[in-house]
Amino acid sequence: MASQLTAEPVLDIAAQLGEGPVWDGETGTLLFIDILARRIFRWHPGSEAVDTMDTPSHVGAVAPRGRGGLVVALQDGCLLADAWDGDLRPVASFAPDERTRANDGKVDPLGRFLIGTMAYDGVSPLGSLYRLEPDGSLCLLRSAVTISNGLGWTADGRTFYYVDTPTGRIETMRYDADTGAIGPASTFVELEPGAGSPDGLCVDVEGGVWVALWGGWAVRRYDADGRLDTVVDLPVSQPTSCAFGGPSLDELYITSARVGLDAAALGREPLAGAIFRARSGMRGVSVAPFGG
Repeated sequence: MASQLTAEPVLDIAAQLGEGPVWDGETGTLLFIDILARRIFRWHPGSEAVDTMDTPSHVGAVAPRGRGGLVVALQDGCLLADAWDGDLRPVASFAPDERTRANDGKVDPLGRFLIGTMAYDGVSPLGSLYRLEPDGSLCLLRSAVTISNGLGWTADGRTFYYVDTPTGRIETMRYDADTGAIGPASTFVELEPGAGSPDGLCVDVEGGVWVALWGGWAVRRYDADGRLDTVVDLPVSQPTSCAFGGPSLDELYITSARVGLDAAALGREPLAGAIFRARSGMRGVSVAPFGG
């Protein structure tokens, strides 16, 4: 039987579509976004200060750069900033399509930025998965995706986890850490009906996969063999993603959303859109900064 954990709210910002948490070990801060508000956040857990940075279009992912600043995925491509709140300059463009936007992105163990896109309607297979190299070149890895989500790697960088949310599955692929090429996909976990839809995920040092369940009021951990191991219960129905952070990478941070909830639903879950933290007893895989 799966063990149960609870999560505490640590930052109530009422995000419309909070997403993409990533721990910046260099600054000891948590980066995350509100896609619909077109805003990037940087939270300092020690001082409780929150910095914000507005973006010119819907923001789908953010990550720190090794040389300082940020890499950002917006509706139509990737941009770089040399410092927090610095000017964003374009570095690579996605295939032009007003029907799509960026949605979720992570840096691989060697500093390449993988970014997914999705259709605004959430049902058309217009999305893709790209890899942004440190030199600014962009490679298409996968097309005909509906809602690109849930990227993560094992500690050795050889196994890649990926979610196309409407499929209800977490997929696993062999990953060539030297080239960034992905192999054929196989099913790691298929969610049962009523569990919610798989959204963002992260991986711990034991190979366990933690996945946020949109509509499922929970984050689940599946062990390296795909067996349900732990359930983190949440007071919100729409958790969106999760990431390990803190000085020892043993704190699980969880983003959530309030978009689509009517007044009655918000009355039942007033913390929708907040950031939560769970003490899982596990350590996460360290996430590299973008190398460009």
